[in-house]
Amino acid sequence: MPVHNKLVRDRILEVIEKTGKNYTSRILSEEEYKQEVRKKMHEELAEYEEAATNEEAVEELADLLELIHAAASIHGASVEQLEDIRQQKAEKRGGFNERIYLIEVEDE
Repeated sequence: MPVHNKLVRDRILEVIEKTGKNYTSRILSEEEYKQEVRKKMHEELAEYEEAATNEEAVEELADLLELIHAAASIHGASVEQLEDIRQQKAEKRGGFNERIYLIEVEDE
């Protein structure tokens, strides 16, 4: 039986049950959950970096977005609050759409 030892989406156990397979799972403590969300973000980011097609990349971005929603909740913020903060930062400092690559800034 393969050992996974990782955070999975809420309905994965239903998917496994439909295949007729047995599994072992447990509910994480709040601190474990926080750690596992961070770990899962690294996993999904690595998968995004390795994506060979636009479709694969977008799938991984969707996974990252789901984890960002979970992380926002962990830190007491709603998705709407997160989006408000993102918009405020974009208004003050801009986004990343213009592809600007800063090389250096002269020190006085």
